[in-house]
Amino acid sequence: MTQTFPVTVTVNEKKYKREVEARLLLSDFLRHELGLTGTHVGCEHGVCGACTILFDGESVRSCLMFAVQADGHALITVEGLAKDKDNLHPLQQSFWEAHGLQCGYCTPGILMSMIPFLQKNPNPTEDEIRQALSGNLCRCTGYQHIVDAVKLAAEKMG
Repeated sequence: MTQTFPVTVTVNEKKYKREVEARLLLSDFLRHELGLTGTHVGCEHGVCGACTILFDGESVRSCLMFAVQADGHALITVEGLAKDKDNLHPLQQSFWEAHGLQCGYCTPGILMSMIPFLQKNPNPTEDEIRQALSGNLCRCTGYQHIVDAVKLAAEKMG
């Protein structure tokens, strides 16, 4: 019999209580236990950034954390950014307007990486944006449209 541990976590402003195995990754908890499939799993080594979420307001790789580590914490996933499909977060809207995505697999992780970046740096240069994006891999784009989208979001949010 596998031992489980209680986890109480707030995700996208909603409180969840579950019993989880100690080895359950936070990314798998979000996807399989809570049905929040916007958090994508790419490399499972913390390299690609597709699983990035906000953990108490900071970007973290959810594939590098266990669900039990989230006990008592507040998480935001990409599903928590927009009020609804007609009221996107300014960063999401900017990605749409500036064609900052293609297949969309990496996009949730990029969005969740850029939210705290833009909060800390509301008027970034292109070089600062590129540096902030360096932890996220995208196989479909040449990154220029992503950079343009982040710059547009900074203008909208500023």
